[in-house]
Amino acid sequence: MSTVGHGRPSWRGDDPWGRAPDEGATARVLLDGSGRITHWNDGAQRLLGHTAAEMLGRPARELLADPSATAPCGDERRLRWKGTVDLRHRDGRRLTVRLLAHWLPRYEGHPDGWLLVSPLAGAERTVEDDQLPRPAFLYAPNALALYDTGVRLRRANRAMEEVIGLTEDEARGLRLSEIGGKPQSVELEEQLRQVMESGRPRDVRTRLRSGGESREHAWLARIAPVWDAQGELVAVALSAVDITDDARAQVRLQLVNDATRRIGSTLEVGRTAQELVDVCVPRLADFGSVDLLITPQPHSDTPPSLGVLTLRRAAHRSTREDTPEALVETGQEWDHAIASSPVRAVLTGESLVLHKDDQAFRAWAEQEPERARHARELGVHSILSVPLSARGVTLGVAQFLRYRRPDPFTPDDVLVAREIVARAAVCLDNAQRFTQERETALALQRSLLPRTLPQRSAVQVASRYLAAAGRTGVGGDWFDVIPLSGARVGLIVGDVVGHGVQASATMGRLRTAVRTLADVDLPPDELLTHLDDLVLRLSDETGGEEPAGDIGATCLYAVYDPVAGGCTVARAGHPPPVLIDPETGGGTTMELPAGPPLGLGGLPFESAEFSLPEGSVLALFTDGLVERRDRDIDEGYRLLHEAVAAPPTASLDAQCGAVIEALLPGGAPDDDVALLMARTRVLDAAHVATWEIPDDPASCGTARKDIDEQLTRWELQEAVFTTELVVTELIANAIRHASGPIRLRLILDRTLIIEVSDTSSTAPHLRRAAGFDEGGRGLMLVAQLTQRWGARHSTDGKTIWAELQLPDNYAGFDGAATR
Repeated sequence: MSTVGHGRPSWRGDDPWGRAPDEGATARVLLDGSGRITHWNDGAQRLLGHTAAEMLGRPARELLADPSATAPCGDERRLRWKGTVDLRHRDGRRLTVRLLAHWLPRYEGHPDGWLLVSPLAGAERTVEDDQLPRPAFLYAPNALALYDTGVRLRRANRAMEEVIGLTEDEARGLRLSEIGGKPQSVELEEQLRQVMESGRPRDVRTRLRSGGESREHAWLARIAPVWDAQGELVAVALSAVDITDDARAQVRLQLVNDATRRIGSTLEVGRTAQELVDVCVPRLADFGSVDLLITPQPHSDTPPSLGVLTLRRAAHRSTREDTPEALVETGQEWDHAIASSPVRAVLTGESLVLHKDDQAFRAWAEQEPERARHARELGVHSILSVPLSARGVTLGVAQFLRYRRPDPFTPDDVLVAREIVARAAVCLDNAQRFTQERETALALQRSLLPRTLPQRSAVQVASRYLAAAGRTGVGGDWFDVIPLSGARVGLIVGDVVGHGVQASATMGRLRTAVRTLADVDLPPDELLTHLDDLVLRLSDETGGEEPAGDIGATCLYAVYDPVAGGCTVARAGHPPPVLIDPETGGGTTMELPAGPPLGLGGLPFESAEFSLPEGSVLALFTDGLVERRDRDIDEGYRLLHEAVAAPPTASLDAQCGAVIEALLPGGAPDDDVALLMARTRVLDAAHVATWEIPDDPASCGTARKDIDEQLTRWELQEAVFTTELVVTELIANAIRHASGPIRLRLILDRTLIIEVSDTSSTAPHLRRAAGFDEGGRGLMLVAQLTQRWGARHSTDGKTIWAELQLPDNYAGFDGAATR
């Protein structure tokens, strides 16, 4: 801009509207926002006689024949104005001027303002103008045709003749259905009739072959009525525009959108590969396949030229039901010659198109004769190979064939295929990574879970574990059956927060800790307290870093005593178990103190004690069994009660399977599921003998006599000597270091269990006695003679226990001893 008159800017540079040869044929003026003239062309000078030097910077209002009249274009809210204005010529004459005004917003440096234009003399209609319609009709780029009131063709321009493949003379007098002979022609003729009847124009989209072409084109047709001077409808005009390119672009865009929406719905490799070919066939190709490398390969500019590349078919799809294009089945491995062009393209990370007339196609046929012969038999004329590449590594190749549709793959098709395959490759890479992590977590978890559950006399047990399906991955659910002293058994079920390898590893550490704590015979509530402290320490060790930070878990621990028939249960934020009555077969949810989840710290845990009839079944489980996204926990418990209330099955294992089938009919849970079922047994009085021992060293002799008689009744004479030695040492130790009543108990189970209880809370410990020490050898003797031994504490003292292995030939004193 330059400053002219009153400091107002004028148009800078060439006049953008003045590049035509007859620039002076239009009077053109530019006004700024205040109405002052910033541009005055030669046409304006011819019209009003003023030169540009005289007019620049002056108000345009001075040009009005009547200065008091309102300016026709003073409101910028009206973007355009048209009409006539009376102006004053330089010589004083009054001129009526046809004026068109445009509002110009600020653009590239010039200010807001108005553009005023007016045609000069010579713009009137001429004879030549009247002669323009005929050649304009004949040579218009759009296909044009006129149909009479009987919808028969009367006129067609050159473009329409190319569309229908007939000249105007050859098609005149025919209807559209007679010219085209296709269902689309019949439908289009019906549209002509409806416009004829209604007198209203309409737009129609259709697909027709142009002339003798075999490929269909997409057309946008405008059908409008034609009226004569008297207002009578005399014809119907049809104007058609070829929108094939736009339609194909829209189809490709929709294909990419559908691929984005449909591919990667799961983290399963096979499902993701199948989603890729399902999207592309038949919309992009007649056949599609996905083959994955056994070992992903990094991109290489110079791949090897010899050898073979092993691929595994992940998915394929054809437009034909029998899928004749597939030479291998899904999951089958097959070899490709590395010299083959498609394979080399895969290794270099570049897409490749082969057409049957190309030299590269013939070279491929020589390198892969069997596949080339099969392709020729099918009539394959175009092959598109796109590498599945993600994060700089080639995972495999997606191949697409065309043999039914006549057109080959175009560069636009290649771009679309690359876009779709690139998206699918990322999903496949994620699926493979997830699969590897899932398999690792499963292997770790299975190595940490008990492979076989110990069969105890106290309970008969059965279990199930199902890993989570889908995106969540393997979790940290676990269960265990722990043998305890006194023929008791510990039952535990737990669930670590989170999924993946870290959750499985944390589960393994917690399971080991539970076994260690249970081995010292801690009550359930105390065990959970120690476990809570451990979870807090594990969380502190991680420093809150992802993905291991903020460790949490739930747990339920139950101890069953087959001698007393009692069960003590405590839970830490875990779902309560279900108890199945042995007589009615009905299930009830056990009422337990809730207890906080592990990892909160500082909150107490409480135990609850139950008396269980023989044959009762305890069902311990994680929340994945009863709670799902589409089902709340109350509904899950109701279904569980119904499942366990079904008629009893032949075995506890079968009943366990029936519960899983009832609550997880699909077998693919949203979360990990651990289920442990235990049927209780009670040791009758004939298998238990108890004596009160006086606090007197002489009582050891009495105890040996009682033991001899009891073992004789149990037909265990072979174990008398060893048992007497162990009992004598334990009673003597209790008399020496404790006070108050002493109790001796023998339990005949899978082993012979010896228990000596006293009121002292001091636990004995094993030590090595020196050469001149008078004591310290008793527990060493007990450890050598027994299978295992230990101590457990209670509110009124402690119990020292030891287990002796029964003779191999022992059949039981009543012929049915539990082994």
